[in-house]
Amino acid sequence: MSDIVGGPDRSAITSVTAESSKTSGFDANRIAEVKAWLTSQFDAVGKDVPDFEYTPRSIAELHKIATLSQAKSQASAIVANDYRQKAAEYRSQAARIREILESVGLAQESLPSNVVSSAHVLAKVANLLDVRDTELSSFLVAVADLSLRKTAVEEKRAKVQQESKVLLEYTRKAIARLTYLKRTLSQLEDDIAPCEAQMENWKTNLAIMESKERQYLQEYGYYKLIRILYFRIPETVKWMLKGLWMQAVLNRVGYTPEISHGVLVEMAEHKKELEKKTKPILDTLRSYQDLPPDKALAALAIEDKKRQYAAAEKYLEDVLQSALASSE
Repeated sequence: MSDIVGGPDRSAITSVTAESSKTSGFDANRIAEVKAWLTSQFDAVGKDVPDFEYTPRSIAELHKIATLSQAKSQASAIVANDYRQKAAEYRSQAARIREILESVGLAQESLPSNVVSSAHVLAKVANLLDVRDTELSSFLVAVADLSLRKTAVEEKRAKVQQESKVLLEYTRKAIARLTYLKRTLSQLEDDIAPCEAQMENWKTNLAIMESKERQYLQEYGYYKLIRILYFRIPETVKWMLKGLWMQAVLNRVGYTPEISHGVLVEMAEHKKELEKKTKPILDTLRSYQDLPPDKALAALAIEDKKRQYAAAEKYLEDVLQSALASSE
């Protein structure tokens, strides 16, 4: 029974121990690779490897970096070897071409300076056009390709210029809009004080109107109640209420018992008699108003009136004499 119970536990312990030993061996291999890579990198620049704590995370990151660095180093070494091989081939080909040129008397030292300069220009043009031979077709293809690229660049430039014009127009409109908004904001800020005063006035009027509304509603309810009660009371009481209401109205307008129809008639007749008595006096006073205030001026005015009166009489006599003469 104890074997049955203890068997699975011992096997599980054994498997866990094996897995931990594999993991530790794998980590040890990684640590060794990382240490070797770090040593090689720092030895290349003449420095010592700094001390740091080896944790599983740091080991994993450094192992990843080391693997990537080694792969890139191998790729760069392959590329460098290829370039070295091509350079050796180019040097050998150059030496062979130099021997051929020297055998036919076309060595660089024996050529004129203008020919050498032309050859350098031709080489630069070939490098610019990426031409590897001296065929005319290759040159024409390269020129055509360059023309196509030039056309594409010009199209892109025209497109960029058009976009720049559109953006410039948008910017101009945005600046104009911003100026308009600033002007509007300034006007609104200037209108704040009058608007606030007007709002305060409206608030005051609104409060007054609210109080009036409450008053009218109360009066309406009061009158509605009076109307309901009015239709339910006897006629005699109605006449009494009408009399009281008329008395209240007369008191409101300032009516007193002294103001009656007879009194008003007597006052009107007395006014007419006073007007009849004062009318001659007023006419005399109005005639005096035409005279100057000074005595000398008054005398001059009287003499002027006399002369006008004499002239009028003379004119009348002349008219009568002329009428009598014409009749005879």
